[in-house]
Amino acid sequence: MKKVLFIDRDGTIIIEPDDEQIDSLEKLEFYPKVISVLRKISTELDYDLVMVTNQDGLGTDSFPEETFWPTQNKMLTTLKNEGVEFSEIIIDKTLPEENAPTRKPGVALLQKYIDGDYDLVNSYVIGDRETDIQLAKNLGTKSIFISNKISDAATVTTSNWDEVFDELKAENRSAIIDRKTNETEIKIELNLDGKGKHSIATGLNFFDHMLAQLAQHSLCDLNINVKGDLEVDEHHTIEDTAIALGEAFIQALGNKKQIERYGFMLPMDDIIASVAIDFSGRSWIQWKTKFNREFVGDMPTEMFYHFFKSFSDAAKCNLYIKAKGKNEHHKIEAIFKALGRSIKQAVSKSASNPDVPSTKGMI
Repeated sequence: MKKVLFIDRDGTIIIEPDDEQIDSLEKLEFYPKVISVLRKISTELDYDLVMVTNQDGLGTDSFPEETFWPTQNKMLTTLKNEGVEFSEIIIDKTLPEENAPTRKPGVALLQKYIDGDYDLVNSYVIGDRETDIQLAKNLGTKSIFISNKISDAATVTTSNWDEVFDELKAENRSAIIDRKTNETEIKIELNLDGKGKHSIATGLNFFDHMLAQLAQHSLCDLNINVKGDLEVDEHHTIEDTAIALGEAFIQALGNKKQIERYGFMLPMDDIIASVAIDFSGRSWIQWKTKFNREFVGDMPTEMFYHFFKSFSDAAKCNLYIKAKGKNEHHKIEAIFKALGRSIKQAVSKSASNPDVPSTKGMI
C-alpha cells in the first residue's frame, strides 16, 4: 500500500504574502530548505507527493486565472528540475463562504485516496493552517504543522523543513493486515522498528509460543489475532496466518530502500539451526529438517514446512532453513528464533546506502 504526503502550497512550499495572493512571479518565494528537503523525501523515502491547495476565487475578477498559472508553473518547473514531482495536483477553486465539500478540510476531492489502495494511517498532511490539521483527521492520516504556533499534541509542529524530513524518516515502518475468508479471520499489526512487544492469539498454544519467539528475536512489534476453523483442523489457521504475516512484511518494508536485505543463524542447546533470508522480491524455500513426532504441543509437525513456505510466498522472500538435533521442541523453537534474528538483520537500515540494495534498482 502506498503512503502519501498531502502537501499544502501557500505558506508550506512557498511563502504566503500579507495579501494571501501569490498572483505574480515577483511574489514567488520558496519556504526555506523546502526544495532540498522535498528532493531528499523524493529520493530516500517511500511517499507519493500530492499537492492540495485552496485557491479562493481562482478564475474570478478578483483573482483571475491567468495570474495564478505563471507562478504555479514556475514553482513546479523549479521543483521538477531538482527531482521533485507531484503525482497529483488538486486545486479547489471555491470561496470560503460556499462551504463546499471539496474545500479543505473537506475530503471530496480526495475520495480516491480513501477508497483506493493507500496506507493513510502512515500518510501525512503537511500544511500551515488549522484546516490542514483537520484535513488530516478527516482523512485518517498524521499531520505536520508548518508554523511557529503550538498545535494539538497529536500534531508535529515545526517551521524547519529539516525537522519535517527527520519526522518522516524516523516514522515506524508498520503495517495492518485484515484478512477474512470463509475459513479464517485474521488481523495482524506489525512494526518493523519496535522492541519485540507482542500479543499473539491464534487458538493454537504452541503456535502462539513460536510466533512470540519470532517477535522477541526480530525486535518487531507484532500483534496477531486469529479466529480459524479449528473444529476442522489446524491447517487453515496456520497457512492463512503465514500468508497474512508475509503480506504485513511486504507492506511494512515499502520500497525496501536502505534495508540490509539478508540475514541468518543460531544454536540452542542440542540444536544447531540455520535460517538464511533474502527479501529479494522472489519467493523460494529450501527446507532441510525432519521431525520424529507427529505433534509438538498442539501443532502438527507437518505444518511447519507449510507455514514457512506460505510465508515465503506472501513475503516474496528466499528462505533457507536447516536444523539438526534430537529434541523436537528445541528444534522448531530454534528455527523460529533464528528466523527472528535473520529478519532483525535483514530489515535493519544502512544509513550509508540510501538506495535499494540491488544493482537492478528494485527488489
